[in-house]
Amino acid sequence: MIVRKNMAELEKMRAAGLLVWKILDTLKSKAVEGATTFDLEVAAEKMMADAGARPAFKGYTTPSAGTKFPFVLCTSVNEEIVHGMPSQKRVLKKGDIVSIDTGVQLNGYYGDSALTVPVGEITEETRKLLEVTRESLELAIDKARPGNRLFDICGTVERHVTSHGFTIVREFVGHGIGTQMHEEPQIPNYVDRRSENPRLKEGMVLAIEPMVNAGKPGSRVKPDKWTAVTEDGRYSAHFEHTVAVTANGPWVLTRP
Repeated sequence: MIVRKNMAELEKMRAAGLLVWKILDTLKSKAVEGATTFDLEVAAEKMMADAGARPAFKGYTTPSAGTKFPFVLCTSVNEEIVHGMPSQKRVLKKGDIVSIDTGVQLNGYYGDSALTVPVGEITEETRKLLEVTRESLELAIDKARPGNRLFDICGTVERHVTSHGFTIVREFVGHGIGTQMHEEPQIPNYVDRRSENPRLKEGMVLAIEPMVNAGKPGSRVKPDKWTAVTEDGRYSAHFEHTVAVTANGPWVLTRP
């Protein structure tokens, strides 16, 4: 069941979303050569605590992992697609890219967002990967309007990404969001004819998150049972926003 939110609920989600934006905006400047991904974790956890928010990721469980996720951030470097774990041993170096994904619960409602940050100079192909992934998210957001269907979002990401020679990760998808971190509907970044294609209505809130590989689309999960990596070792990019469907068009809750 897709849960639609009223304006009072959307305002609460907006507050959560702006906190997520503030955290990610701060972490962008900290993702530099010589920093560790755990440095980012420490900064994010403090900001959440200072704001009176609960981390959405820390303590999250899935049947496949069988354990609680131990961090407030997912930090996925280079070939890591999603769910990378912050580590004091993972030192960022020039040419790396790091996807920083986080969420919070504030006053009973969730916000969720991600971005991928270059560390110093990166190759032209990697720069293009980030650009195309970010563009695909913006194009998809524009489709989050009443009367459109879910496949309008999914197909927009797929067409933009594949037209530039990159590939879509199929094992991981976006999702509805509200009083739960993951709600209906699931939002693939491609048109999956086996899935539902609901019409978009006012009050739906969607976490749209293209995950795009430079090489083959396949992935595998590392022995830690959380970190997903590309099957061929090529780089992967990830951008995400929480978006409300409103009568006035898309309302991105996770940016000013």
